[in-house]
Amino acid sequence: MEHQKHPLISPVPGTERYIDSFHFGPADAERHLYVQGALHADELPGMLVAWTLKQRLAELEAQGQLACRVTLVPVANPVGLDQQLMDTPLGRYDFESLTNFNRRYVNVAGNIADGLETVLTDDIAHNRQVIRDRFEAALESITPTTTLESMRLTLQRLACRADFVLDLHCDFDAVEHLYTTPAAWPVFEPLARYFGAKASMLATDSGGQSFDECFTLVWEQLQQTFGARFPLDYGCQSVTLELRGQCDVDHALAGHDAQAIIDWLRHLGLVAGEAPALPELAYPATELAAMDFLHAPIGGLLVFHAEPGIEVEAGQLIAEIIDPISDRVEPVHATQAGMFYARSQRRMATAGMIVADIAGHHSHRSGYLLAP
Repeated sequence: MEHQKHPLISPVPGTERYIDSFHFGPADAERHLYVQGALHADELPGMLVAWTLKQRLAELEAQGQLACRVTLVPVANPVGLDQQLMDTPLGRYDFESLTNFNRRYVNVAGNIADGLETVLTDDIAHNRQVIRDRFEAALESITPTTTLESMRLTLQRLACRADFVLDLHCDFDAVEHLYTTPAAWPVFEPLARYFGAKASMLATDSGGQSFDECFTLVWEQLQQTFGARFPLDYGCQSVTLELRGQCDVDHALAGHDAQAIIDWLRHLGLVAGEAPALPELAYPATELAAMDFLHAPIGGLLVFHAEPGIEVEAGQLIAEIIDPISDRVEPVHATQAGMFYARSQRRMATAGMIVADIAGHHSHRSGYLLAP
C-alpha cells in the first residue's frame, strides 16, 4: 500500500488540510479503480466502508490477488468534515460558497477535444490512452484559487485515469440504492446485485455536474463528437452508491458493502478467485427522470405511514403533515407506483420540503434531476 498526501489551498494562515489517498495493486496494471467516501462529509457510512475496504485491499495485495490498481480516498472532504454548528455536522454544503460539495465539477471535454482528431487513430486502446493523457493535462493546467476548488481538482486528478469510479454516499433515511448512466449499467448491474440495491436510477446527465458525471460526460461528449469517425469507448464508467441512511454507520453493514465491491471486482476478473453467484436484482433499474420527490404541502409535524424499501402504488399514503395549532392534517401520497427508497430524517417539516423519494417508471422530468 502506498499512502500519498495532497495539500489543499490554505484558506487562512496557520491552517492546513490534505486529501489522503491510498494506492493498492500493481502500478502498471491495465485496469484502475477509484473509490472515495464521504464527499458529502456528513454522510459517514461511505467513510466506514472505505476504511473497511482499505483493510481488505491490504490483505488482497499481500496475497497477490489484486489484478488492478486501486486508488482509495476514505475522507474525500476534509473541508466539510470540519463544518460543525452547535453540535450538528453540516457537510453537504460549503459554508464559504454555499454550494453543494457534489456539484459544479469542471468539465474539460472542450479542452480535450481541441485538436484531438489529429492524434486519433483506428486503434481504440491508443485513443483511450490519448484521451486520458489529455484529460489529466487539462486538469493539471487549471490553477485553483480557493480551498474548495483545490479539493475538487485534487479529487478529479486522482480519478481521471480510472476505468471505474465509485463515489460512496448515503441519503438521510434510506435503503440501498445507486445512480449511474445507461451506458454504464451493464458494468454496474452485477454490483447492484451484490450490493442489494433496492433502486438503481439511470441518467446520462442529471444536470448538476456531480463528481461521478464529471468523468462519464467527458467520454459521452467525445463519443458524440468523434465516435462516427474513430473508435472510442467509455474510458471511465462511474457510479454513486448510496449506503442507506446517515445513521447506518455499522460494522456489519460496512463489511457487507465492502465485500460486495470485492465480489464485483472478482466478477470483472480484477481480483483473483471465483466470484459468488449473482443474486437476483432486488428491483429493476429505472430512469432518474422517472423519480419523484414528494414535498410537504404545509409546515408541521411529519408522521410517516410507510418505511423505505417497499413498493408503493399511485395514491398510496406515505406521510401526513400535522399543524398542531390549526388541527390541519395534510396527506402526502405517492404520485406514481414505484420503489419508496428514501425519506427525510426530520420530523418537523417546512412548507415545500422534500419528504420522500420514489423511483417510479414514468419519465416526466428533465433538466436538473437532483436534490439541491
